[in-house]
Amino acid sequence: MPSTNPLFAKQLLQWFDKHGRHDLSWQTDRTPYRVWISEIMLQQTQVTTVIPYFERFMDRFATIEELAAAQTDQVLHLWTGLGYYARARNLHKAAKVIVETNGSSFPDTVEGLMELAGIGQSTAGAIAAISMGVRAPILDGNVKRVLARYHCIFGWPEQSTVKKQLWEIAESLTPFERVDDYTQAIMDLGATVCTRSKPSCQDCPFQLDCGAHQQDRVTEFPGKKAKQTLPVKSVTMFILQNVRGEVLLEKRPASGIWGSLYSLPESAKPSLIPKLMGASIDNGADNESEELEKIRHSFSHYHLDITPVRILASKLDEIAETDRWLWYPLDHSLEVGLAAPVKKLLSKLAENS
Repeated sequence: MPSTNPLFAKQLLQWFDKHGRHDLSWQTDRTPYRVWISEIMLQQTQVTTVIPYFERFMDRFATIEELAAAQTDQVLHLWTGLGYYARARNLHKAAKVIVETNGSSFPDTVEGLMELAGIGQSTAGAIAAISMGVRAPILDGNVKRVLARYHCIFGWPEQSTVKKQLWEIAESLTPFERVDDYTQAIMDLGATVCTRSKPSCQDCPFQLDCGAHQQDRVTEFPGKKAKQTLPVKSVTMFILQNVRGEVLLEKRPASGIWGSLYSLPESAKPSLIPKLMGASIDNGADNESEELEKIRHSFSHYHLDITPVRILASKLDEIAETDRWLWYPLDHSLEVGLAAPVKKLLSKLAENS
């Protein structure tokens, strides 16, 4: 294990006091609940994107009791557009566990936090360090980049051997004092100075000590995952509108793509759409159909090409709302979670109607 380096923390904290971020929404009241919400939202998501989501979320669910008592649809509604929706489902699940089994109190150890849904070692460390002052290392994407460059650690950070080495370094550098500020500081350094592209090495407190900078090899660290050509899948989504202009949405299963979110019915072609709650969708004279502009939605493992087909059918009013089907107004006044491309399609439809 690398030896401790107290000078690293000292230099970083001196930089943080002058140049770090001190006015982020979740820094004003660093309770375990607020830090937890922010850390989950920040997973694979930029700070600028998270801020408005965090503020809306906290306005609605100011306490963990309010979050635990909420309906899943309400939670997903506030998460719509943020992506990686399993985070929201796990957040809701963990809130219920904390309220029901722990008297609304968060576990005060990294190990205890990691027992909750959606909380891994780095997130647990951040919650414990920032909100409780517990000495715990973290290793999010920003920290991996800082440490890989500082120590010239070769290889893709998600490889087990590389990650193990980075964890050992993170542990050795984490101080015993001001661990809350240190944790925020090292994330800030990676997010604002030691960035993925065009890092501002001239503004870095470790400019003279960073191995990658001294060797003029900053862009080589951290190592990248081998590039893969993403496959492309295609789907037709049907925008089925009734005479009031509302769109029929289907709630997806809890697991899988867009779990528990509302989406548009899908099928290979209109003639294959099955009977929906007793009402047939056919190509009769009472129906009008229109193919809209295709859109592409990209996931981490594949691209999804969506062909939207808008159908106006008089018989649609026969379809009753159930736990599976929902008539959704184009003004987005219902609080349900929507799949991102569905929200985009409906918003565009509302603009043109």
